[in-house]
Amino acid sequence: MAKTVKGRVGWEVAKKVLKAVPFIGTVFIIGFAGYEIKKKGLLKGAVHVGLDATPVVGTAKNVVEIFTGDWIPDKPPKPLQLQPPSPQKAKA
Repeated sequence: MAKTVKGRVGWEVAKKVLKAVPFIGTVFIIGFAGYEIKKKGLLKGAVHVGLDATPVVGTAKNVVEIFTGDWIPDKPPKPLQLQPPSPQKAKA
């Protein structure tokens, strides 16, 4: 489990560092735009992607976020809804 946590934290930091690189970061941001919008919601996700894609602002935002975490939070997860068991048909 510790390797999983380290891997996720490492990937998050790697994404932030890649976003800060001017040309590679823009391609990277556009590639993950759909994922970010789905994760944060339409409006917040679009703002997040727009800020990241802006050259100087995006770089500054990502450098700060490496140390402070995301400025724009993700949507809260949907509660897990259990479906009642379906009644089984009696065989005649």
